[in-house]
Amino acid sequence: MMTLISVELFKMFKKWRTYIGIIAIGVLALIIQTALYFTGKNMIDFQMRGMEDSFIMVGNLFNGYFIARMILTLLFIHIPFLVVLAGGDLLAGEATAGTYRMILTRPVTRMQVITSKFIAGFIYVVVLVLWMAFVSLGLSLLVFGSGPLLSAGSGIVIFAQNDVLWRFLGAYAYAVLSMTTVIFISIIFSSLVQNAIGPIVSTMALIIVFLILSAVPVDFLQNIKPYLFTTHLGQWNIFFNEEVDYGEIFKSAGILFAHCTAIYAATSYIFVKKDILS
Repeated sequence: MMTLISVELFKMFKKWRTYIGIIAIGVLALIIQTALYFTGKNMIDFQMRGMEDSFIMVGNLFNGYFIARMILTLLFIHIPFLVVLAGGDLLAGEATAGTYRMILTRPVTRMQVITSKFIAGFIYVVVLVLWMAFVSLGLSLLVFGSGPLLSAGSGIVIFAQNDVLWRFLGAYAYAVLSMTTVIFISIIFSSLVQNAIGPIVSTMALIIVFLILSAVPVDFLQNIKPYLFTTHLGQWNIFFNEEVDYGEIFKSAGILFAHCTAIYAATSYIFVKKDILS
């Protein structure tokens, strides 16, 4: 099984499209960091305007944690677009290249083949999120230093310096689960078509449709909203609330995990029953 996974990873990272997401995250993070280096303090001053008379501010609020939180918020919306570039090609790419039969003539079962592709997709997500953590949090702390975290949501919250790092670790860990759900969806679409463009477009279309349905103020749609995976993709933000609602986090994580399990089972069934003609 390890050999299969290694082969899938080799094939994945051999393709240039796999690096689009990695390059895009790195470039965008550097652009945001550069822009904030020159203008970021004005943003802090704007958010804290009117509070200087009531509170005494101690410490550097414009620091690496503040930058990393902003980058995470800005980039997380677009990461699904980058993840599906790799996931959509995992199975459809074999059909396009005509290598299905060659793969299945090896002494491995179809279940082993499909499982190795899902594991390879998961590893790619982990690599992408770790890379984002490095360029957003690691480099920001190196350039801007550390300090308390100013978090603006429903209100202004300032976390002590020793109360921040674990929140980022939790957010990145949850982001792995969120993006794993997205790449799994692209893989099931990839098992149904012969071209990698279809899974990419289909996955993004599904996300957009679910987001629109979630926003429609109709009772039926609001009742099914808690069960849509799109409702739970951004729950990493809970880690930056003053009081972290672990019950809500585990509930959302459970729903995403259930989606991943169902998608894996459905894709495995489709692949095992698939009539391979190429």
